[in-house]
Parts: sequence; C-alpha cells; structure tokens
Amino acid sequence: MVAFINTNQTTKPNYRLTLQIVEIESETIAIRCLDWDRDCEASQRHRFDIEFGLQNGTTYNSFIIQGEKLALVDTSHAKFRQLYLELLTGSIDPSQLDYLIISHTEPDHSGLVRDILELAPQVTVVGAKVAIKFLADMVHQPFQHQIVKNGDRLDLGKGHQLEFVSAPNLHWPDTIFTYDYKTQILYTCDAFGMHYCDEPTFDENLELIEADFEYYYDCLMKPNARSVLAAIKRMGKLELDTIATGHGPLLKYHRAELVDRYQQWSQAQTKTETFVALFYAEDYGYSEELARVIAHGISKTEVAIELVDWNNTEPQEARELVAQAAGLVIGMPPQSDSEANTVLNTVLAAAHSKQAIALFESGGGEDEPIYPLRNQFQEIGLTEVFPPILVKEPPNQLIHQVCDEAGIDLGQWLTRDRTIKQIKAIDNSLQKALGRISNGLYIITATKGEIQSAMVASWVIQASLTPLGIAIAVAKDRSMESFLNIGDRFVLNVLEEGNYQHLIKHFLKRFAPGADRFAGIKTVPAANGSPIIAESLAYIECEVTSRLECSDHWIIYSTAQAGRVAKLNVLTAVHHRKVGNYY
Repeated sequence: MVAFINTNQTTKPNYRLTLQIVEIESETIAIRCLDWDRDCEASQRHRFDIEFGLQNGTTYNSFIIQGEKLALVDTSHAKFRQLYLELLTGSIDPSQLDYLIISHTEPDHSGLVRDILELAPQVTVVGAKVAIKFLADMVHQPFQHQIVKNGDRLDLGKGHQLEFVSAPNLHWPDTIFTYDYKTQILYTCDAFGMHYCDEPTFDENLELIEADFEYYYDCLMKPNARSVLAAIKRMGKLELDTIATGHGPLLKYHRAELVDRYQQWSQAQTKTETFVALFYAEDYGYSEELARVIAHGISKTEVAIELVDWNNTEPQEARELVAQAAGLVIGMPPQSDSEANTVLNTVLAAAHSKQAIALFESGGGEDEPIYPLRNQFQEIGLTEVFPPILVKEPPNQLIHQVCDEAGIDLGQWLTRDRTIKQIKAIDNSLQKALGRISNGLYIITATKGEIQSAMVASWVIQASLTPLGIAIAVAKDRSMESFLNIGDRFVLNVLEEGNYQHLIKHFLKRFAPGADRFAGIKTVPAANGSPIIAESLAYIECEVTSRLECSDHWIIYSTAQAGRVAKLNVLTAVHHRKVGNYY
C-alpha cells in the first residue's frame, strides 16, 4: 500500500534539486521534482539544455494512484534519478506496481522508465500506440504493454476508473491525457503546464503564475493551436476538479479560467494560420504510425497539422476542415470501411485547386487503391508535393525517414511565399550588417541505424574549452535536425578553401524524400559510425549533449570526441553573405 503523506515533505540535496510528495486527493499522491534553477551544474553542466528562458526554474510532476491496483502516471527527468527512486521506493513496493502510464515519451517525463522496469519488471506500460513504439526504441528491452486510444478505460478498482483522452501534438506526437472518474483529476502532462518552480502544489496565486503560463503556451502549445482546441473539445464531457500537469503547479483554484485562456489564444491563432489536414485510420495497418511521422516533418516548418481519424469524424467536420486547409495528406483507408469512404468522398468533394495534396498507403492489406484516388485529386487541380508513399512491409527507419522528409517538403512548399518575402526584404541596414558576419563552411554527416543524412552548415563555433565543445545552429525545418538529438553522434567535416564548390553544390540540391545524399560522394566511416567526406580538410567526431531552442533554429551543443586534419597549412573555406535574413 502507498504510504500517503498529508504534509509536504521536501528533501534538500545539493544543487537546488528538491523533491516534494503530497496527497492531492483520495488515494492519490503527487511526486514533484523541483528544479529551482534548471541551469545548475547538476543539470547538465551547460545551459544548452534549456528549451527557452526559465527565470523561475521548473518542476517535473508524476503521480501515484492506489486502487485495488497500483498505477504510476509518468516518471521524471534523469537528473533526479537517485532522489526520485529513493522517494518512490520509500512510498510504494515496486513489486506491487501494476501499471506505468506514459502520457508521452519526451525524456523529461520518461527519463526513468528503464529504471522503473528494472525495479518492477511485472509492470504493464500503458500508452498510445506511438508511445509504446517510441519506448521500445528507448529502453531496448522487452516489456509488458497495453495500447490505449481515445475513450478506452482502465479500472484500478475502488472507483478509480481511468479514461484516456487522445491529445496528439501537445506537444509530442504520442500524448494522451488520463482522467480519473473518482477524483475528477485529469493528468495532462505538458498541456496547461508551465515552467515554474515553487513550493505550493496548487495554483493558489494566479498573479504569480499567469505570465509563465502564457509564455509556456506561446513557446510550446501555440504552434499546435488546432490540436489544443481538439483536446479541449474532447475534455468537454468530463467533470473536472483538478488538472494535474507535468510541469509547474496543479490547476485547481483557477482551472476553468486558465483552460478558457488556452481556448481563446488557440482560437485567435487558428484564424490566420496555415494548416494541413492529415487523414489516417487509427486502427488500420500502419496508418497512424506513418501519419504521425509525416506530421512531425510538417511541424518542423511551423505549419499546423490537424490529425483526422477517418472513423472519428463526421462528414460535415471533414468538409469544414478541407475547405480551410492549405494542404491535404491522405492515408488510405480500408476498402471495406464504408464510414471512412463516406468521409473520403466528402474530402474529394470539398477539395479545391489551390491546395497541396499527398497520399500514403497504410499497409493494412486492403487499402483503397492509391493511384486512382491520386488521379481524382489531380483532375481537380491539386498540386502533388511528393509522390505517393508506398508501404509493402512493416515500416522501418528508412520508411520513417521518407515520411519525415516528405512532411518537411510539404511544409516548405506551403510556406514558400513567406520564405520568398523574407528573402526579398534585403534593403534593411540591419540585414546587410548581419550579412557581414562571416563563417566557415562545413558539412555535417550522421548515421542512425540504417539511415544516413548530411547538411551544409556555416553557423558553427567552438563553444567551450572544458570539455571541448562545439555549437551548431540548425534550422528546425532541416531533415538533419532529427539526427541531432541528445546522445546522437555526428561528424563535422571542415571544407577546404578552393576545393569545396562541387561538394556544396551536391549537398545543397533538393533531394527526394529518402534519397541517398551520398551517391557519388567518396566517404569513409568514422569511429562513431558517421561518414567522413574523403575530400574534407579536417573532421571532428562529436556527440550531442544538449539543445537550445532559438526561434526558427536549434542550437546543438556537442562535445568533440576525436578529430584529424588531412592537410596542414591549408585554410578553411569561408562563406561571405550579403544579407543576414537567409543563408
């Protein structure tokens, strides 16, 4: 049984990392990991792990629900490993843990899943289909699991009946909310949270938190405003007492007002945003998996995505969405599904010639034929941005790369007018001044499993001496970005003055989704598995240790592991720009 504690108990180790455990409702406790600085040496030794400004620190919240069965909702950040596991094992017997519910797999909430599996190998991990797949790739060990979708329930006993609410893209593709009918608590992970660290468990003082609440929304939720509105709509049938967030105080006293703010901000955002309606079949073939990877690629271009399940939408809703969408992505439904085909016919009737279109097979064995449908959309006049994605076997890394890059291509096509407008704004004195900042020329190469990628880079600097660190600015809409997460390894190839133009021309050309970027380029493998370009002047093997979000770019901080110079007394190629608003 859980040892419930009615008063806050906080352990205070060094580095301003503290823990708080408190009973928040009947047979329900919160474990709040308080990171008062989030930029301290204990966190990462660098400030690059801060996603955006955190003047008030942050918290990582997880929860224990004790019915006849015992459930843990989310874990915590790896920086709290020792403190969290000591507190958890002092509160419950891990051998009695029945369920580990994963709201989403972002490392700050699932960073201790492997540890929980070691302590409780009997536990059943509960999550969305995509979350379970992501976890399998993260923990590299078998585990019992239960896939849930919107509306599914899990009975813990003693009245603790849990219902799951699908909330994709808030702000992770695999997000689900969990609602407890007994306590009327909705566990929402990132949604409705804030990076705010203070001892009060709840939102007693609205004035203290509202600025952080809005800033968090702007940074993480605003780009997915349509998904926010969809989640709020699904929450509408639930009688809420408390929203138990993954970051910051739990929302109880001002819950209704703060949810209403989310709704107002999101409605204002969606009036003018460019968005893609992406249709898929949640329980058919690999449709949902592929749809979310394509959506991830689209989201890198700051184009919004509305995910639409063929069997969870009315024809009128589909008609309204299609009428407003700038682009359509169609995941083929099964031929035998009359409901899905009714919606598909509605989509065809509502589509118009100014839209972009893309299609993919679902791989369920009885997909609607893709090419006749493709012809119908082309006859209407829609522009196909990437060729149909055909699925003849279970999706692997290569298929995922094709889907991610296809999504990026679609998003970039939809934002091309905005990009051209930005490029043409060259008469600004500031832009010209920024253009005088010169940089070296490099090619970043990386390997992940079966796939490889590369990109030209010029925004590269040495960022630290101890350890030897390098920082690279990578645009969010680069396919390479997904190869540069924490723990990933890559090679920084330094180009040679007077011997780089052909390499730049090759790597700057537009590649079809999934195309081999190294065709015709001589490479040798580095010790970390990434390609070294044979003609490079020098190379440095690096490992990503942290990332900093900077508007339309990520700053990728890495430590240098090894390197070599091929030619002495030869200069690095340098890039001189005329203006500072494009490369």
